[in-house]
Amino acid sequence: MAKEQNNSNVGVFYNAVTQGTKITGRIEAEGDFRVDGEVEGDIICNGKVLIGQSALLNGNITCTNAEISGTVKGTLTISELLSLQSTSVVKGEIITKTLLIQPNAVFNGTCSIKTASDKQ
Repeated sequence: MAKEQNNSNVGVFYNAVTQGTKITGRIEAEGDFRVDGEVEGDIICNGKVLIGQSALLNGNITCTNAEISGTVKGTLTISELLSLQSTSVVKGEIITKTLLIQPNAVFNGTCSIKTASDKQ
């Protein structure tokens, strides 16, 4: 009788740009994506985008959910929840369904809150 393999994993898989790494170009990801380095270009993600405290993004983000702790310069189009942490600096346009801004977060730009009845 063949022995059954157990392929369960303990952690959650996500893509990452680590601190000290710089990427220039468009990034497309099906799963969650984390940036702790520098990205010059757009991020398009079907999951959650996390911009770490040491990260710098010069480009646009289009995703389902996002948590920003670092610096972003561009347009953020988030279909569900955008969370700006206390260390975040965002310069540009925000389009989202729900926006959470912690004290000391910096946001300079425009913001549009979209409801389910809004057509994009």
